[in-house]
Amino acid sequence: MVFTWFQAAILIFFLGGVLFAAGPLLGSLVLAPKAKGGAMAEAYECGVPTHGSSWVKFGINYYFYALIFLAFEVDILYLFPIAALYARPQGMEAAVKLLVFLAVLAAAIIYFMRKGVFTWPRRIQVAPRP
Repeated sequence: MVFTWFQAAILIFFLGGVLFAAGPLLGSLVLAPKAKGGAMAEAYECGVPTHGSSWVKFGINYYFYALIFLAFEVDILYLFPIAALYARPQGMEAAVKLLVFLAVLAAAIIYFMRKGVFTWPRRIQVAPRP
């Protein structure tokens, strides 16, 4: 079977992709140190040794802030394609769509503010150490 240049190019790109994906994995297996046990089995938290149990209860407000941040971050990412489209004149239709989108975002922020999600408690309770 004779390959055309296009089929050969696809095969070469596929093999190159496999090598680029497998290369770092195989390289880390060959070059990584093989030490086992001791400090290797401990959880790594910014270089600070852990004190007590690693199961510490965090306040639910951390998760609220994280989820709200993710929601608004994704919404703001939707504005980038719209900004790119404004390089070409689109008329009032695109501007109205943008304003509706921003109004929904503003309504969500006002709703969260009225619910008190953005107010941080004065005292964060942490589970006592055993």
